[in-house]
Amino acid sequence: MTQTHRSPRPPVDLRPDSAGAGTSTFVNGHFPRRRALIVLLSVLGGFLLTVVWSAEFVDQTIGDNVANTLLGHDAKETPIQGIAAGIVFAFVSGIAGTFTACNIAAFGAIAPLTGTAAGSRLHRFAQPLKPLGWMSVGMIAVSATYGAIVGLVGTAMPQFSTAPTTPGGLSPRSIQSMVVFGLIGLVMVYLGLASLGIVADPFARIARRFPNAPMVFMGALIAGFLIGRPFPLFRQMFRDAAESGNPLYGAAAFTLQSLGNIVIMAVLFLLLAWLAGSRLQRWFAERPSRLAVLTAVAFIVAGAFTFLYWDVRLLARREIIPWYPLAPWA
Repeated sequence: MTQTHRSPRPPVDLRPDSAGAGTSTFVNGHFPRRRALIVLLSVLGGFLLTVVWSAEFVDQTIGDNVANTLLGHDAKETPIQGIAAGIVFAFVSGIAGTFTACNIAAFGAIAPLTGTAAGSRLHRFAQPLKPLGWMSVGMIAVSATYGAIVGLVGTAMPQFSTAPTTPGGLSPRSIQSMVVFGLIGLVMVYLGLASLGIVADPFARIARRFPNAPMVFMGALIAGFLIGRPFPLFRQMFRDAAESGNPLYGAAAFTLQSLGNIVIMAVLFLLLAWLAGSRLQRWFAERPSRLAVLTAVAFIVAGAFTFLYWDVRLLARREIIPWYPLAPWA
């Protein structure tokens, strides 16, 4: 009997992705090959998110109902009575605004942190808390400073304005939102490109001496959403802090608002790190460029969404540009 010989299988492509030295938390130095495709699909994902996003559903159906449930009364219709009530309202409205369009970019910050929980049980528990702590440092610094400014001069700021928006025009509040959110969106896109090695890592030098600097900056970036935020419950808190004339109250209220924004995100991240951190770390170790892709996609999708939503779609809603594609429910 003649023995048939099977033709050998084609070799598996084990060529490594291009690798260099990691320079910061967001840039591990392992870059995938199809970077242009990753960028294109990520920008497309951010764009499609702007098409289907419904501000009314997120702000009212989710945000208002969460705030009303936690406070036990109608958050919009009940005046804020005193500093203690204002502090509670600030934190609750922060939680209620977790999934608003100006806070969704915060979820991009957890991508570089996944898979950090490895080692002993105690180490697995404590390790994910460190980046969240450093991110909170940046958030508190910006939100407390801005809150103190609001307590001093808030009634003269564009955010305090109640001028109605008219077709073909932009209110001072809208202009402030467009400038702040547009810049934040572009910064996040840049961070995504840096994680792919397309542009220089902005933290390459400072991270040598201060390795936690990227997370502090990320916290400051998230807190920056308070500057110009149009979320109705936030504007209610803003006006109360501005009319109080008390910079300490403003600092405390804005800090709690900012921390409330990331409570749900932080809980989700900690559960992911504690329950699946070791498996994720092994998966990333098999091909380190996977973490670079995850980081880049999170930043670019969030950044493209933020810029397009607040600087392009807003112009269409104000009838300054003729058209922007929207889903029927949006």
